Amino acid sequence: MTDVAEEAGWATAKTLAEALPYIQIYDRETVVIKYGGHAMGQEEVAKLFAADAVLLKLLGVHPVVIHGGGPQISRMLDKAGVKSTFIDGLRVTDEATMEVAEMVLSGAINKEIANWITLAGAEADVRGVGLSGKDARLITAEKVTRTKKDPDSNIEQAVDLGFVGEPTKVDPHLIQALLSSETDYIPVVAPIGVSAQGETFNINADTVAGALAGALKAKRMLMLTDIKGVLDANGELIREMTIEQARQLIVDGVATGGMIPKLENAIHAVESGVEAVVILDGRRPHAMLVELFSEHGAGTLISK
Repeated sequence: MTDVAEEAGWATAKTLAEALPYIQIYDRETVVIKYGGHAMGQEEVAKLFAADAVLLKLLGVHPVVIHGGGPQISRMLDKAGVKSTFIDGLRVTDEATMEVAEMVLSGAINKEIANWITLAGAEADVRGVGLSGKDARLITAEKVTRTKKDPDSNIEQAVDLGFVGEPTKVDPHLIQALLSSETDYIPVVAPIGVSAQGETFNINADTVAGALAGALKAKRMLMLTDIKGVLDANGELIREMTIEQARQLIVDGVATGGMIPKLENAIHAVESGVEAVVILDGRRPHAMLVELFSEHGAGTLISK
């Protein structure tokens, strides 16, 4: 063995030893992971994510994965010749679009992630289980209501986004049964819900993650995105903040665009019983491990 290889071995051992206090903190705790962004479409990055999820399970954590799929839905809609309409940046989901969205989310993406997890965990028999909110009444949803101001009259008008929903009830029994099983299952949930009348709805994946994390009283919710976390007015990463500080960032206009709904979902999750939410860069390999098992973590932690 060369000196370099030997030193690498000692460095690995040191890292594992330093991680022990954090491993104990998360032992048998639930961690909900929102997996999305452009990294999700890259096979090698997806395989690394799956391996890290398996490692979390083997270290005693109970990971639950919720995934998005907007870019993949757009590509499939283009292939199918279905034209998308957007209102204020939100896709109008008509019947044809909903059919494609469910096929992509509950089918191709969901089963691929579950399969990567099963392959990564084959030696230890850790298995990914692909689900959607339609399974076992996991997510009951209702139609989203949105309004926008008419530029001429300044009057609020209702906007019909079609089959876009929001959760009204989350029944975590199926997830809890999988997590408490003697077999090491990792649930992978597609953000599809169903109304009490049986209508299928496409739901924002961040919203589903927050609702499910709250229902499971998760120790952490990790939101893997395409950015390193929440930035302050000077563009510097904010390491920690309270939910009140998060609200203030929105009020002051520091948080803009897609960061606003992420912070709103984080606030709602913490108020629903999640100990803390972390917004972090899912493109960086092993971001989840750095966040959970190192002193400084990764991204921005939001708590009470």
